[in-house]
Amino acid sequence: MTDQLYPVLESSPHLKGRKSTPQVMYTVVALLMPMCVAGVYFFGTHALVRILLSTAVAMITEFVFLKLRKKDISAIWDGSAVITGILLALTLPPTLPLFEVALGSMVAIAIGKQVFGGIGFNIFNPALVGRAFLQASFPLDMTTWVKPFFFRLDSITTATPLGGLKFSNDLTPLKKVFLGNVGGSIGETSAILILITGVILLLMKMADWRIPVSIFSTVLVFSGILHLIDPQKYADPMFYLFSGSLMLGGFYMATDMVSSPITPLGSVIFGIGIGLMVMIIRIFGGLPEGVMFAILFMNSFVPLLNRYTRPRIFGEVKNE
Repeated sequence: MTDQLYPVLESSPHLKGRKSTPQVMYTVVALLMPMCVAGVYFFGTHALVRILLSTAVAMITEFVFLKLRKKDISAIWDGSAVITGILLALTLPPTLPLFEVALGSMVAIAIGKQVFGGIGFNIFNPALVGRAFLQASFPLDMTTWVKPFFFRLDSITTATPLGGLKFSNDLTPLKKVFLGNVGGSIGETSAILILITGVILLLMKMADWRIPVSIFSTVLVFSGILHLIDPQKYADPMFYLFSGSLMLGGFYMATDMVSSPITPLGSVIFGIGIGLMVMIIRIFGGLPEGVMFAILFMNSFVPLLNRYTRPRIFGEVKNE
């Protein structure tokens, strides 16, 4: 009696590339290293400890859930948990209590990834799920920022460039924002490093260029119009582009292969939606930054975007 072969049902998208999952993941990890180094340079050992802790807890949580689900535990080495841990750490304040860092990393893997079925099944970006949990649970700690202090153990609280503009009408010099010598999350302050590594990511075709280009173009157009209307009230468009977590989110989180659209038109709509929501929150909302909420909100529309922007199959006839 011959063995029968049965089809295997897997999560979409059903695409096959030349590079394996670990190759892609660890390439992205390598591109994130300059931001990690910059975070340690600006915020000292505080940043290093939080990056290492977040990554370690993400891998441990992945291991535990794989064991509970009776899955191959070697999957913890595919790099996806490492990326989640690093990205989460890069979005956190440098002095966030270690217990909260660990808790956020656990939630990112457990709730943001594993409850959906693991890699390839998650609807939302896992790192942002962890950050959203921390933002809701510990709002004071998540909005306590410090000035760069170059390996000193003491720190002085400060406002981020976007917070200073929104609440005090204090405009941070663009040069400081570009280089990273400002208050903010561990890995979001140096726009130049994120821009360079982000372009490399796109050139290596490990992210859809349409998404960051749509996000950044929308922010530039929106902020440019406001700046033309009232230049005293609204900052230069380049300030909105390089401040906050827009660059990090646009290049490394919105382009997540699982939680972003797979169609060209869907990617453009996805990016425009994120850009619009970011600016609406920044200008008219109660928070100075809205990248996290914008990406998570648009993640929820990805299935619809994939469905309704699917190119017509050659010879396909729509039913009337």
